[in-house]
Amino acid sequence: MTIAPFRPGTPPVQTLPPGRWHGRIWVSDLPLTRPERYTGCVAEFDRSGLWPVLIPHDQRFAANGEDWIDDRGRLAPADHRISSVDPAEVLARWWDTSCCDGACLRPFGAKFPGLARRPSRRADPLAEAGNTGSILAARGPHRLALVQTERPADIPAILGWTGMIKATDQVHELSAVLRSWEDRFGATLTVLGFDSMELSVAAPPRTQGRALTVAAEHRSFCLPEFAGQPGNLREFAASLVQTRRWRFSWA
Repeated sequence: MTIAPFRPGTPPVQTLPPGRWHGRIWVSDLPLTRPERYTGCVAEFDRSGLWPVLIPHDQRFAANGEDWIDDRGRLAPADHRISSVDPAEVLARWWDTSCCDGACLRPFGAKFPGLARRPSRRADPLAEAGNTGSILAARGPHRLALVQTERPADIPAILGWTGMIKATDQVHELSAVLRSWEDRFGATLTVLGFDSMELSVAAPPRTQGRALTVAAEHRSFCLPEFAGQPGNLREFAASLVQTRRWRFSWA
Protein backbone atom coordinates (compact mmCIF):
# COMPACT_ATOMS: atom_id res chain seq x y z
CA MET A 1 0.00 0.00 0.00
CA THR A 2 0.97 3.64 -0.29
CA ILE A 3 0.23 6.10 2.48
CA ALA A 4 -1.29 9.32 1.22
CA PRO A 5 0.62 12.50 2.09
CA PHE A 6 -0.61 14.68 4.93
CA ARG A 7 0.72 17.96 3.57
CA PRO A 8 -0.63 19.56 0.40
CA GLY A 9 1.78 19.31 -2.48
CA THR A 10 4.03 16.66 -0.99
CA PRO A 11 4.61 13.43 -2.90
CA PRO A 12 3.50 10.14 -1.37
CA VAL A 13 6.05 8.10 0.52
CA GLN A 14 7.43 4.87 -0.87
CA THR A 15 5.26 1.81 -1.33
CA LEU A 16 4.85 0.16 2.05
CA PRO A 17 3.89 -3.31 3.25
CA PRO A 18 0.26 -3.93 4.27
CA GLY A 19 -0.69 -2.12 7.46
CA ARG A 20 -3.25 0.15 9.06
CA TRP A 21 -3.74 3.14 11.31
CA HIS A 22 -4.08 2.68 15.06
CA GLY A 23 -5.13 6.18 16.02
CA ARG A 24 -2.16 8.45 15.30
CA ILE A 25 0.27 5.68 14.42
CA TRP A 26 0.38 3.55 11.27
CA VAL A 27 1.80 0.05 11.80
CA SER A 28 2.59 -2.70 9.32
CA ASP A 29 0.68 -5.92 9.83
CA LEU A 30 3.79 -8.09 9.77
CA PRO A 31 7.50 -7.60 10.58
CA LEU A 32 9.64 -6.01 7.93
CA THR A 33 11.16 -8.44 5.47
CA ARG A 34 13.05 -5.69 3.64
CA PRO A 35 15.06 -3.67 6.19
CA GLU A 36 15.94 -1.08 3.55
CA ARG A 37 12.35 0.13 3.71
CA TYR A 38 13.16 1.76 7.03
CA THR A 39 16.01 3.70 5.42
CA GLY A 40 13.69 4.69 2.59
CA CYS A 41 11.14 6.12 5.02
CA VAL A 42 13.87 8.14 6.75
CA ALA A 43 14.92 9.54 3.36
CA GLU A 44 11.30 10.54 2.67
CA PHE A 45 10.78 12.23 6.06
CA ASP A 46 11.46 15.80 4.94
CA ARG A 47 8.76 15.46 2.25
CA SER A 48 6.28 13.13 3.94
CA GLY A 49 6.34 14.43 7.53
CA LEU A 50 6.12 10.78 8.65
CA TRP A 51 8.89 9.52 10.91
CA PRO A 52 9.49 5.74 10.98
CA VAL A 53 9.97 3.80 14.19
CA LEU A 54 10.47 0.09 14.60
CA ILE A 55 8.07 -1.83 16.84
CA PRO A 56 9.92 -4.83 18.31
CA HIS A 57 8.36 -8.23 18.80
CA ASP A 58 7.16 -8.54 22.40
CA GLN A 59 6.54 -12.08 23.56
CA ARG A 60 4.65 -10.84 26.63
CA PHE A 61 1.78 -9.86 24.35
CA ALA A 62 2.26 -12.22 21.43
CA ALA A 63 1.85 -15.24 23.70
CA ASN A 64 -1.75 -14.15 24.39
CA GLY A 65 -2.53 -12.96 20.88
CA GLU A 66 -2.46 -9.32 22.03
CA ASP A 67 -0.82 -6.19 20.70
CA TRP A 68 0.08 -3.45 23.16
CA ILE A 69 -0.66 -0.79 20.55
CA ASP A 70 -4.35 -1.73 20.63
CA ASP A 71 -4.73 -3.66 23.88
CA ARG A 72 -3.16 -1.26 26.36
CA GLY A 73 -4.26 2.27 27.23
CA ARG A 74 -2.56 5.53 26.37
CA LEU A 75 -2.22 8.90 27.99
CA ALA A 76 -3.75 11.98 26.42
CA PRO A 77 -1.60 13.41 23.61
CA ALA A 78 0.66 16.09 25.09
CA ASP A 79 2.86 17.31 22.25
CA HIS A 80 1.43 20.83 22.65
CA ARG A 81 3.11 21.02 26.07
CA ILE A 82 6.66 20.01 25.11
CA SER A 83 7.97 23.48 24.30
CA SER A 84 7.08 24.77 27.78
CA VAL A 85 9.44 22.31 29.47
CA ASP A 86 13.06 22.91 30.53
CA PRO A 87 14.82 19.53 30.12
CA ALA A 88 17.51 20.45 32.66
CA GLU A 89 14.85 21.11 35.29
CA VAL A 90 13.11 17.84 34.45
CA LEU A 91 16.27 15.75 34.77
CA ALA A 92 17.19 17.52 38.00
CA ARG A 93 13.78 16.66 39.43
CA TRP A 94 14.14 13.05 38.31
CA TRP A 95 17.60 12.74 39.91
CA ASP A 96 16.79 10.06 42.50
CA THR A 97 19.38 9.59 45.27
CA SER A 98 17.45 6.98 47.23
CA CYS A 99 18.60 3.91 45.32
CA CYS A 100 21.95 3.55 47.08
CA ASP A 101 24.18 4.94 49.82
CA GLY A 102 25.68 7.47 47.43
CA ALA A 103 28.55 5.34 46.17
CA CYS A 104 26.76 4.60 42.89
CA LEU A 105 26.51 8.35 42.15
CA ARG A 106 30.24 9.05 42.16
CA PRO A 107 31.74 11.38 41.04
CA PHE A 108 28.46 13.25 41.58
CA GLY A 109 26.33 13.56 44.67
CA ALA A 110 22.84 14.53 45.73
CA LYS A 111 22.63 17.36 43.19
CA PHE A 112 22.11 16.68 39.50
CA PRO A 113 25.27 17.87 37.68
CA GLY A 114 23.45 19.61 34.83
CA LEU A 115 23.35 18.95 31.10
CA ALA A 116 26.32 17.67 29.16
CA ARG A 117 27.83 19.94 26.56
CA ARG A 118 27.09 19.48 22.89
CA PRO A 119 29.94 17.70 21.05
CA SER A 120 31.76 19.73 18.43
CA ARG A 121 31.52 17.07 15.71
CA ARG A 122 28.82 14.66 14.66
CA ALA A 123 27.54 12.63 11.77
CA ASP A 124 24.26 13.29 9.94
CA PRO A 125 21.52 12.26 12.44
CA LEU A 126 19.11 11.11 9.72
CA ALA A 127 21.74 9.04 7.96
CA GLU A 128 22.74 7.53 11.29
CA ALA A 129 19.12 6.73 12.15
CA GLY A 130 18.50 5.15 8.74
CA ASN A 131 21.58 2.98 9.02
CA THR A 132 20.83 1.92 12.60
CA GLY A 133 17.19 1.16 11.88
CA SER A 134 17.96 -0.99 8.86
CA ILE A 135 20.54 -2.97 10.85
CA LEU A 136 18.11 -3.58 13.71
CA ALA A 137 15.34 -4.59 11.32
CA ALA A 138 17.68 -7.14 9.74
CA ARG A 139 18.69 -8.61 13.09
CA GLY A 140 15.26 -9.39 14.49
CA PRO A 141 11.52 -9.07 13.88
CA HIS A 142 10.27 -5.48 13.93
CA ARG A 143 7.10 -4.02 12.49
CA LEU A 144 7.36 -0.68 10.74
CA ALA A 145 5.45 2.25 12.21
CA LEU A 146 4.95 5.81 10.94
CA VAL A 147 3.90 8.87 12.90
CA GLN A 148 3.19 12.34 11.57
CA THR A 149 5.56 14.67 13.40
CA GLU A 150 7.96 17.53 12.88
CA ARG A 151 10.65 15.77 14.91
CA PRO A 152 11.07 12.20 16.17
CA ALA A 153 11.48 13.28 19.80
CA ASP A 154 7.83 14.33 19.93
CA ILE A 155 6.44 10.88 19.13
CA PRO A 156 5.96 9.63 22.73
CA ALA A 157 4.00 12.79 23.58
CA ILE A 158 2.01 12.63 20.33
CA LEU A 159 0.97 9.04 21.02
CA GLY A 160 0.42 9.42 24.77
CA TRP A 161 2.96 6.62 25.21
CA THR A 162 2.85 4.94 28.61
CA GLY A 163 6.14 3.06 28.54
CA MET A 164 7.61 5.15 31.36
CA ILE A 165 4.43 5.15 33.47
CA LYS A 166 6.16 3.45 36.42
CA ALA A 167 8.38 6.51 36.72
CA THR A 168 6.21 9.40 35.48
CA ASP A 169 2.98 10.12 33.64
CA GLN A 170 4.31 13.41 32.22
CA VAL A 171 5.08 12.12 28.76
CA HIS A 172 5.63 15.63 27.38
CA GLU A 173 8.58 15.98 29.79
CA LEU A 174 10.07 12.80 28.43
CA SER A 175 9.76 14.17 24.89
CA ALA A 176 11.37 17.44 26.01
CA VAL A 177 14.45 15.51 27.12
CA LEU A 178 14.47 13.63 23.82
CA ARG A 179 14.38 16.96 21.99
CA SER A 180 17.40 18.12 23.96
CA TRP A 181 19.28 14.94 23.07
CA GLU A 182 18.32 15.36 19.43
CA ASP A 183 19.75 18.87 19.46
CA ARG A 184 22.95 18.04 21.34
CA PHE A 185 23.82 14.49 20.29
CA GLY A 186 21.77 13.82 17.18
CA ALA A 187 20.05 11.13 19.26
CA THR A 188 17.05 10.03 17.22
CA LEU A 189 14.18 7.74 18.15
CA THR A 190 14.37 4.56 16.06
CA VAL A 191 12.68 1.85 18.18
CA LEU A 192 9.57 2.12 20.35
CA GLY A 193 8.27 -0.81 22.37
CA PHE A 194 5.65 -1.16 25.06
CA ASP A 195 8.04 0.01 27.80
CA SER A 196 11.32 0.52 25.97
CA MET A 197 12.89 2.75 23.36
CA GLU A 198 16.11 2.93 21.42
CA LEU A 199 17.87 5.94 19.93
CA SER A 200 20.51 6.14 17.23
CA VAL A 201 23.23 8.58 18.21
CA ALA A 202 25.13 10.67 15.68
CA ALA A 203 27.43 12.35 18.24
CA PRO A 204 28.09 10.09 21.23
CA PRO A 205 30.51 11.24 23.94
CA ARG A 206 34.07 10.63 22.79
CA THR A 207 35.82 10.55 26.17
CA GLN A 208 35.15 9.17 29.64
CA GLY A 209 35.00 12.69 31.05
CA ARG A 210 32.29 13.77 28.60
CA ALA A 211 30.43 10.51 29.08
CA LEU A 212 30.12 11.01 32.85
CA THR A 213 27.62 13.84 32.57
CA VAL A 214 25.75 12.02 29.80
CA ALA A 215 25.55 8.99 32.09
CA ALA A 216 24.01 11.18 34.79
CA GLU A 217 21.36 12.31 32.31
CA HIS A 218 20.63 8.69 31.40
CA ARG A 219 20.30 7.77 35.06
CA SER A 220 17.77 10.52 35.66
CA PHE A 221 15.88 9.68 32.49
CA CYS A 222 15.57 5.95 33.15
CA LEU A 223 16.70 4.77 36.58
CA PRO A 224 15.77 1.09 35.92
CA GLU A 225 18.27 0.96 33.04
CA PHE A 226 21.06 2.25 35.30
CA ALA A 227 20.05 0.03 38.22
CA GLY A 228 20.25 -3.00 35.97
CA GLN A 229 23.91 -2.33 35.20
CA PRO A 230 26.81 -3.49 37.38
CA GLY A 231 28.98 -0.92 39.07
CA ASN A 232 28.69 2.81 39.64
CA LEU A 233 28.14 5.84 37.44
CA ARG A 234 31.78 5.88 36.30
CA GLU A 235 31.51 2.35 34.99
CA PHE A 236 28.16 3.09 33.40
CA ALA A 237 29.72 6.11 31.65
CA ALA A 238 32.45 3.91 30.17
CA SER A 239 29.78 1.95 28.32
CA LEU A 240 28.56 5.15 26.63
CA VAL A 241 31.88 6.26 25.13
CA GLN A 242 31.54 6.17 21.31
CA THR A 243 28.28 4.20 21.65
CA ARG A 244 25.88 4.99 18.81
CA ARG A 245 22.81 3.27 20.25
CA TRP A 246 21.12 4.29 23.49
CA ARG A 247 18.54 1.86 24.87
CA PHE A 248 16.12 2.52 27.73
CA SER A 249 13.68 0.14 29.40
CA TRP A 250 11.21 0.78 32.20
CA ALA A 251 10.15 -2.89 32.39
